Amino acid sequence: MSKRLSPPSAHDVARLAGVSQAAVSRAFTPGASIATATRDKVFEAAKELGYRPNLLARSLIKGQSGIVGVVVGNPRYPFFQAALNALSSRLSQAGKHILIYTAEENATVDAHVEDLLKYRVDAVLLMAASLSPRQAEQCQAEGVPVISLGRSPLAPGSLASVVGDSAGGAAKIAEHLLQQGYRRLALIAGSPDTSSSREREAGFVEHLAARGLPAPARAVGYFRREAAFEAARSLLAQTPRPDALFCINDDMALAAIEVARFEFGLEIGRELGVAGFDDIELAAWPSFDLTTYSLPVDQLIEKTVAILLDEAAAAAPASTIVHGALKIRGSTRRD
Repeated sequence: MSKRLSPPSAHDVARLAGVSQAAVSRAFTPGASIATATRDKVFEAAKELGYRPNLLARSLIKGQSGIVGVVVGNPRYPFFQAALNALSSRLSQAGKHILIYTAEENATVDAHVEDLLKYRVDAVLLMAASLSPRQAEQCQAEGVPVISLGRSPLAPGSLASVVGDSAGGAAKIAEHLLQQGYRRLALIAGSPDTSSSREREAGFVEHLAARGLPAPARAVGYFRREAAFEAARSLLAQTPRPDALFCINDDMALAAIEVARFEFGLEIGRELGVAGFDDIELAAWPSFDLTTYSLPVDQLIEKTVAILLDEAAAAAPASTIVHGALKIRGSTRRD
C-alpha cells in the first residue's frame, strides 16, 4: 500500500494564491470580512490543490465545534422528517452542522447525549426524546445547552423547550366534532409517558367535561401503526359504536381510517368522524382528507434555532409554545 501523502495546508493555499494565511482563514469563515476578488483567488487555489479546511482543528482553536447534536425519538414519523429537513437547512445558513442520533420512542436518551458530549457539540436538540434530570444537569455543568422540541422536559424547568399548543389544539378538535353533531366520542392515545400525548388527551377530555359530556371511550395506540389498528378495532367493536375518533397524531388517525373503511365498512365523515394532530403531508391527500390540528413546522424550527443561536436563551429553562390552526377536511364532514 502506498503511503498517504500529507494533505495541502492553508499555508500552501496562501502561497499559491499570493495572499496571507489570515486571508485564507477569512475566506473559509462564513460571514468574515474579505474582498470578493481575494476570496475567489483563495477558492481557486484551494480547488487546484485539493485543500479542505480542517474544521476539527479550527473548533479546538475557537472552543466551538459548530456542531449541534440532534437526538430523534421517532425518526420515521413524517412530522419529524420535515422538521429535520427544515432544521438542517436553517442551521446550515447559520454556519452550523448537525450530528444525528436516533432512539427508541419512549426511552430516555442519556447514552446518546453522553456520546454527543464527546464530540464537543455546541448544543443538543431533542426531538420526541426525553433526557433524565441527571443527564440534563451534566450537560449544564459542561456548558452545553439542551433544547427539547415537541416534548416538555421530564423535570419541569430543567430545559429550554419549544412545543406546540397540544392542549389548546385538542380542545379545538373536541369543539369542532361537537359542532358537527358527533356525540359518542372516542380517543386513541399515544404513549402514556409522553407529555404531548398526555397534554392532547387532557385538552380533549377537559373540553368535553366543560360541555357537560362524559369522558370519551379510550384505547392506546402508542404512536405506532399496528397498535393503532388494534386500538381502532377495539373501539369500533363497542356497542354503541363511537361516531367520532380523535387520534393523538396523524399516523394513528390514518390507521383508524383504514380500519373503519376496510374492516367495518364505514363511510368516513358521515358515519364516523376521524381527526388527527400535526397535519403531516399525507393528511391532505384526497384518499384521507383528514381533519387535523396543524403545527407550523417552519415556525417551530425558527424559534428553536433562535434559541440555539442565543447562548443566554439556550441556557434558560423557558418553554415556548407555538400555536397552530385547525384544518377542517372531509373526514369530519357529515353532509
